[in-house]
Amino acid sequence: MLKKIFENAKKPEGTLGKVLVSLMNKGHSSGSKWGISQLKLKKDYDVLDIGCGGGANLALLLENCNNGTVTGIDYSSVSVEVSKKKNKKAVEQGKCNVVEGNVLALPFENDKFNVVTAFETIYFWNPIETAFKEVYRILKSEGTFLICTETDGKNKMDEKWKKLIDGMQIYTAEELEKILLEVGFKNIKVSIKRKNRWMCVLAEK
Repeated sequence: MLKKIFENAKKPEGTLGKVLVSLMNKGHSSGSKWGISQLKLKKDYDVLDIGCGGGANLALLLENCNNGTVTGIDYSSVSVEVSKKKNKKAVEQGKCNVVEGNVLALPFENDKFNVVTAFETIYFWNPIETAFKEVYRILKSEGTFLICTETDGKNKMDEKWKKLIDGMQIYTAEELEKILLEVGFKNIKVSIKRKNRWMCVLAEK
């Protein structure tokens, strides 16, 4: 049963999925706020959040970019539905758009976004090199890619999570930096909150 619950968290579906994305909105809020604080956001930025889940991070980004646009994408139809509901007013005003899609083939034109964020989601980007290439493609020149994870890849508990969720991959800062550089990113900055083992990686196009 426990494995079934965590498998659903990977791609929320059905009633259980709706419950899980709501719980994730609350459970990941502190880490997300810390991650967003690492960004130098401008009010007129166009931002994309990949793996937007329940839409809580879209709401935070909208607070910072109220003269720009914030787009969310998720491959779970449940997550898209909940995110739209969470940000209903901004969606109606045309400031927020939420779409269903896959990070391996993002449905956006080249050089579209100032910032792309990924909170607690890269674990399931396979192959991750393809996903990073897609992020690079849709970022504007000198745009920023933010990755936030609630583990630095050096926690002995990581193996437990990988056993609970099929296909989950947890990365260290060194592993991510290597892949990002190979794709073409530069000026990579890593911050780790030692107490929680949270990790934030910033990379520039």
